[in-house]
This record gives sequence, C-alpha cells and structure tokens, in this order.
Amino acid sequence: MKALELLKEKFPEAILGEESSAGQVSVYVKRERLLPVMRFLHAELQFDHLADLCGVDYLGWKGKNKKAERFEVVYNLYSIPQRAFLRVKVSVPEEDPWVPSVTSIWEVANWFEREVYDMLGVRFEGHPDLRRLLMPEDWEGHPLRKDYPLEIEEEWPAYQDLKQKACELSRFEWGERRLRGE
Repeated sequence: MKALELLKEKFPEAILGEESSAGQVSVYVKRERLLPVMRFLHAELQFDHLADLCGVDYLGWKGKNKKAERFEVVYNLYSIPQRAFLRVKVSVPEEDPWVPSVTSIWEVANWFEREVYDMLGVRFEGHPDLRRLLMPEDWEGHPLRKDYPLEIEEEWPAYQDLKQKACELSRFEWGERRLRGE
C-alpha cells in the first residue's frame, strides 16, 4: 500500500509495525506520535473519513501474537478519493491509559472517543468534552473491561430514583402526546 510506504518514510520513528488481515492493512503507531501521523494521513494522504474508532481490552489474550499492552485504540480510516482503507492501532498501557484526541482532525471522533472513555476508561488528552456517553455520570467502572464484574456487587445508588422517574413518565402516551386515562 502506497500510504503505508509514505508513512514509514516520513515517520520511521513512529511506526512500530504493520500487518495485513483479510485484505485490511494495519499500522501500529507510537501513541506519542499519533497526532502528527494522523494529520499527515488526513491532510497529505487524503484519509478524510474516520469510519470508526474503538478500544480493545486484551486482558487474558491467548492469541498467537502477544500484546505489549492491555489496551489498544483502533482507528479505521477511509480515503474517499483513493477508495482505500487503513487501520491505525495504538497500544495503551493499563497503568497510564491515554492517547491524544483526534477531534481536531475529524470532528466525528468526539463521540467515538467518549464511548471508548466510557466503556474502557481510556482518556483522550485534548478532547473538548470528555465525559460519559452511555453510562450515567455517577457510574463507577468501565463495563467493557474484561475484569469488570459480571454480577452486581451493589445496586447503583441512583437506580431507585431512575425507577421512580420511569414510573412517573410511564403515564404519558408518546404517540399522541396525551395522558393515559384521559
């Protein structure tokens, strides 16, 4: 892939490795060099679409390739003019789980980064509004971490309030916007 060769030429110190699986090219990038690499991909190589951004927890990973760190953030990029995909992967240590935010390059990263933060606890340095997206603000823990408890240890403190509010709102008919029993 031409983009990969240009990346290795321009950022030899930032590229940690590459792989190809099912026709999809992936490149591993140092997290400290992620922003310049992503800016180059966007501005110079026309990877203008961030199709997806997700996080992976490799706790207990038994695959053939040993992972250096517990977490990984994966960016799926697409170049509309070139009709080409590129996957960028960044290893993230458990002790210091952060990567730079790419919201300054692709605005859609805002939601993707918030989801990864919410579900896995990976922080995105420089994000304009890093807060929970799916879970309530007072939720403790990150549900997609492999060591997150499957059984409820204690009830979420705001659960009773939420149930009461749901009962209050259940009297509304949303289809025709009228009160039940009228």
